[in-house]
Amino acid sequence: MNKVMLIGNVGQEPEVRYVDQGVAVARISLATSEKGYTLQNGTQVPEHTDWHTVLLWRKLAEIVEKYVHKGDRMYIEGRIRYRSYDDKQGQRRYVTEIWADNLELLGGGKPSAVTQNSATSAGQPEMASEPASQPAPVPQEAPENAPADGGLPF
Repeated sequence: MNKVMLIGNVGQEPEVRYVDQGVAVARISLATSEKGYTLQNGTQVPEHTDWHTVLLWRKLAEIVEKYVHKGDRMYIEGRIRYRSYDDKQGQRRYVTEIWADNLELLGGGKPSAVTQNSATSAGQPEMASEPASQPAPVPQEAPENAPADGGLPF
């Protein structure tokens, strides 16, 4: 099973692009942190922050474009993907990404759980009165016309 669950803060404004046939693809940087602490022997363990690249497709990307901004706190559920590419200098580069299956906007008012199926026809997220309890993930495959090597428009 390939499943990733993250709660973190958006590090910069989402980047949204539209690929063939108007399919939306969003990329966000999500920071997750572990608080620092002191061991029993007095050793200080500093706070640690990891940065994750999260990709969202179709309706999730459109929702991110409308409602998500730098600094927002969110829950992401998806799967980890690895890909590689050759940069302009011919060097092989490796990338780790999280492909989101659903998200939940946290903080400020009521939380809203959003999956591909929970978006209304107007593209508005449905508001949940409480955090979603294990929503069934909706597989979001790349568009049929996406490059076979996993290339993305970013």
